[in-house]
Amino acid sequence: MTFTHEITAKEEGIRLDKMMAALDENHSRQEIQRWIKNKHVTVNGKVQKANYRCKEGDIVEWNVPIEEPAEIKPQAIPLDILYEDEYLLVIDKPKGMLVHPTKSIRDNTLVNALKYHCERLSNLSGEERPGVVHRLDKDTSGVLVAAKDNATHEHLKNQFKAKTVTRIYEAIVFGVLSHTKGVIEAPIGRNPKNRLQMAVVENGREAETHFRVLKHFREFTHVECELKTGRTHQIRVHLKYIHHPIVGDELYCRKQTKLMKGQALFSKELSFTHPNTKERMTFTIEQPQSFKNLLKRLEDMS
Repeated sequence: MTFTHEITAKEEGIRLDKMMAALDENHSRQEIQRWIKNKHVTVNGKVQKANYRCKEGDIVEWNVPIEEPAEIKPQAIPLDILYEDEYLLVIDKPKGMLVHPTKSIRDNTLVNALKYHCERLSNLSGEERPGVVHRLDKDTSGVLVAAKDNATHEHLKNQFKAKTVTRIYEAIVFGVLSHTKGVIEAPIGRNPKNRLQMAVVENGREAETHFRVLKHFREFTHVECELKTGRTHQIRVHLKYIHHPIVGDELYCRKQTKLMKGQALFSKELSFTHPNTKERMTFTIEQPQSFKNLLKRLEDMS
């Protein structure tokens, strides 16, 4: 498939690879650099290098190479399994683990581990995401459910859609919240100024987060958040939107801190109806040790 784009005044001076990565959120900048190197990209009919500085009026054309998806390898990665039966399994996903492979990262994801552990997994999310009903960000640890067959997957998916699944998170944010509880209703979509981020935007998708304060510290607040919708980076975006970004969130928080490595956010509780037994099931985990350590430091500082 061939794409064409005319460089605007705002895009003048931007590197060719960076400009294309902003336009195409489905491919990484590394992939785009490979296209440029392999002469799949032209500027005004001529091949240029990745560091070419775009000029207003330039016509950029590129062909997206058709690549067969690489097979996902089963890998013997330890899993912290909270519950398992013939239909599904509930896992405490560690911080730093991707849920599924991407075009550039193929190993050490939750899916690699699931393929090793399970004889079968659902495929309703596609061949690249077997068993994946919902996701957690790479740096968000906590409770997650995966499906072993398509009927179970469909039932769970419908529960998420009907908002009957309870998803509770804990976070530590910068600043002292003035309200002890509240509801953030603000639509979320791709940030037009930074394609790596999501943001509250006028034409975004409906997003609703409920929060309550667990404890105030001198310059921080410990909060509990319940997701009513499941948009990408929802809690991180909504807390930034109310000017209380999550401690350690490198994507959405400009403030730097040495108090904790990684973001202070984890999925604490997941509750759903078992698709086969119809039993209401609730899974709750303890705070990760790094989260406990941060709370202790904040207590000592107050």
